[in-house]
Amino acid sequence: MTGYRIARDIGVIRNVTPMKEKKTIPSTRISRRQFGKVSATAMASSAFSFSILPSHARGRLTKPTVVGIGIGGKGRVDITHCEKAGFDVVGLVDTADSTKMSSVDMENRRLKGVVETRSQYPDAKFFTDYREMFEKMGDKVDAVIVSTPDHHHFHASAMAMERGKHVYCQKPLTHGVWEARMMTKLAEKHGVKTQMGNQAHANDHMRRCVELIRAGVIGKVREAHTWTNRPIWPQGFAKPPAKEKVPAWLDWEQWIGPAPEVGYNANIAPFAWRGWWDYGTGALGDMACHIMDMAYWAVDPGAPTSVKAEQEGATKISPPINSKVVWEFPSGQYTSKRGFKYYWYDGYVNADFNRETWSLIKHSQEYNHPDEKALGGMPFQQFGSVVIGEAGKLIFNRNRNRWFVHSNNDIDGFDWPDKTIARAWDQDPYKEWYDAVTGRIEQAESHFGQAGPFTETVLLGVIAQQNPDTDLKWDSKSMQFKGRSDLDALVKRDYAKGWKIEIDS
Repeated sequence: MTGYRIARDIGVIRNVTPMKEKKTIPSTRISRRQFGKVSATAMASSAFSFSILPSHARGRLTKPTVVGIGIGGKGRVDITHCEKAGFDVVGLVDTADSTKMSSVDMENRRLKGVVETRSQYPDAKFFTDYREMFEKMGDKVDAVIVSTPDHHHFHASAMAMERGKHVYCQKPLTHGVWEARMMTKLAEKHGVKTQMGNQAHANDHMRRCVELIRAGVIGKVREAHTWTNRPIWPQGFAKPPAKEKVPAWLDWEQWIGPAPEVGYNANIAPFAWRGWWDYGTGALGDMACHIMDMAYWAVDPGAPTSVKAEQEGATKISPPINSKVVWEFPSGQYTSKRGFKYYWYDGYVNADFNRETWSLIKHSQEYNHPDEKALGGMPFQQFGSVVIGEAGKLIFNRNRNRWFVHSNNDIDGFDWPDKTIARAWDQDPYKEWYDAVTGRIEQAESHFGQAGPFTETVLLGVIAQQNPDTDLKWDSKSMQFKGRSDLDALVKRDYAKGWKIEIDS
């Protein structure tokens, strides 16, 4: 039973402490000479694969080099963990330059990460523009970590892959649907090793739940419900805040990059950009790639055929204060014959935006969430998911190594499945990506071939939020909403001058 117990007397399968597997620390390394050959080949042929030499043939060993693009907040976390996994941090890119900050600026909790990262890697070359970094560092870079605001994910990652660089990119993978499709194509075309930053994808308990659902523990899946307590930043404002003087430490032009221009204000950057359609993707884009992940991975539904949103508080420039989104998918291998519906809930039930304080005023602490029928009597938490099948439901929280199955008598005789998904080294997404880059495994599980289509689905929900109360029919092949050519600009948006990028699709 591999350390699990079936408690039939209460109709629950509970994850207890699994027997620990012996972990093998990867010893594979790639020499600097070999990485240089790989990069050169990639630039010449746009496709390559690794050939790992035996240790006695490699000579002096060096670590694969990485550049962090976006170094504050989550960026600092990503860079630090990649170094611990085995990468050599040789470059840093951020629009905030700590050497130009005052002592007061350095104490700003939103800027501390930038200051600390520069201090942590004093020998790493620093840039405010990743285009300049690619030009000047050239073949000295083997991989990049992209931890920027959403609107830069595609450009930074695409430029890296076109140069044969491996990419770890934060979620959501891109700001737009077309961008996600192109990221998938570029990763395949250039043979690079990729990973989206939905960290729980590397957890053993998520992978086990995927295996259980596919093995039929709750029967064919009819629907899934996921929810979050986000946004924790202001959303629902109708016009930008007053323009302020750009701080000396900030390259605002580069921060705006490919997106529409707006005057600088501290209520946009460095943190609250998620509440802007032009730069972020709201609570849905921020959290769905985490919370929707397990159920989407388990049922592998392909592209949705329709999406519809109900929301409160959205404007032309800002995402909603709360919303409910529903995607519909056709029947598949793991889903019911009637198809599969995926439900998403975010935000606060009773809240509004206050312009004077530039914040959300919560008149109650009630989060938008599924009804009691979907929750199945389980206590409500700030975020989580429920997967409902024809023979029961599985209740899951990505942060907890406990999950529950409410089942009927069909659970009797359930054939406990073997492990079919490779487990990540130390359940660490950064080490899993490192293993892929160094050739120990083929790809990390959240590679762009998986994360790209998943992100497309999430971002179709973002478009639905901008067009609420409308059943939008999606044609995945043409990447268009049927009869809604007016939404083409939301699927693939135009970029600012100097940021045009074309990829054969």
